[in-house]
Amino acid sequence: MRNQTKTLLAAALALASTAVAAFPTKPVTIVVPYAAGGSTDVLARVLAEAMARDLGQPVIVDSAGGAGGTIGTAKVVRAPNDGHTVLLHNMGIATAPALYSKLAFDVNKDLEPIALAGEVPMILVRYKNFAPATVAELIQHMKARPGEVKFSHAGVGATSHLCAMLFNQTAGTTVTMVPYRGTGPALQDLVAGNVDLICDQPVATGPHLQSGALKAYAMATRERIPTMPEVPTFAESGLPGFELAVWHGVYAPKGTPLAVVERLNKAVRGALADAGLVKRFTDMGVIIPQGDRLKPEALRQQTAAEIRRWDPVIKAAGAKAE
Repeated sequence: MRNQTKTLLAAALALASTAVAAFPTKPVTIVVPYAAGGSTDVLARVLAEAMARDLGQPVIVDSAGGAGGTIGTAKVVRAPNDGHTVLLHNMGIATAPALYSKLAFDVNKDLEPIALAGEVPMILVRYKNFAPATVAELIQHMKARPGEVKFSHAGVGATSHLCAMLFNQTAGTTVTMVPYRGTGPALQDLVAGNVDLICDQPVATGPHLQSGALKAYAMATRERIPTMPEVPTFAESGLPGFELAVWHGVYAPKGTPLAVVERLNKAVRGALADAGLVKRFTDMGVIIPQGDRLKPEALRQQTAAEIRRWDPVIKAAGAKAE
């Protein structure tokens, strides 16, 4: 009986090893927990195209938006842990624990980090006729008129909302937050002059800056970025220490075999080294991580550190989402 059990166990292990070695055996789906057309969705589609060449299978992007990214995340948590369904999330995955009192998942326990996929710096922009022309003038204007300036964002927990909260805390200002159902409507109202500011990604704001409908204050990076060299950093603008990039990570459901995680990590690394992707990401203002920052453990540590970073910021602002 014991020998029979050992034989069955060995057969099961051999079968599992064969399945892992053959991965992927069908198309891989990248779930993006936001609406189609947003910055994260655009990044995912460029990444998917390059990953498909490495994996030898189609890589499909599934835009499963809603509830600040928590619906799409829960969808991946519930998916089979065979590596054929993964999640591409941004830093919003680290703010959900503080924003939502009830979550259908535990960020630290229910997902397997695969790799950091890119970082996009945030840029603060204004309606073209909004009077303060520099960051210093803006802060002075805000302090002289508490609550008067209208700071738009794409909804509670959106990266533009997080940037606005962090800016206000760093600058010591008080504004009126104006939420929208997505970046598109927020930008439309900003271009129309119905609100004053937004802090978002160059992918979204770039076309409006190029047309002259919006004007830039500063980039939340340590150094100026090559694609927008005319935009100063916040440090250059008198607000040192204000740095914020929207990082994007790829995750699999908990329990995904290590060999599959490693294969997916290899596919992400290969994609990020692809010449076509590098050009497209660079044009979009995406910073590509390098070296050890591409290891699964690096993403695990970054996710945990970002949860610790944003918890006090969100609680101090009194922000909540349900």
